[in-house]
Amino acid sequence: MQPANILKIETLNEAWRDKNSVMLHACFQLLKDCVEKGQLFSGHVDLDVDERHRCAKIEIKELYEWWLSYSEPDIPDQESYEIETQMLIRLVKVRWVLWT
Repeated sequence: MQPANILKIETLNEAWRDKNSVMLHACFQLLKDCVEKGQLFSGHVDLDVDERHRCAKIEIKELYEWWLSYSEPDIPDQESYEIETQMLIRLVKVRWVLWT
């Protein structure tokens, strides 16, 4: 088993990144790992147990799909930054269910 204190961010290479960019990639890597490796939707967590969990499941799926289709702009702009920030906020709001 891989150590829990190491996060391999698949979308970043060895080149320098500002921490605001690393934060985006790290948070969504955690989501991706939880969904794929932790089998969030097919594992031991019942995300249909009540309305709160069902809403979180929908939100997680939307965030996960957004990340899979995410394409980083060549030149960062304010609009892209605002969208990324909103997605991060949405992710933080459902972190309570990201355990596997």
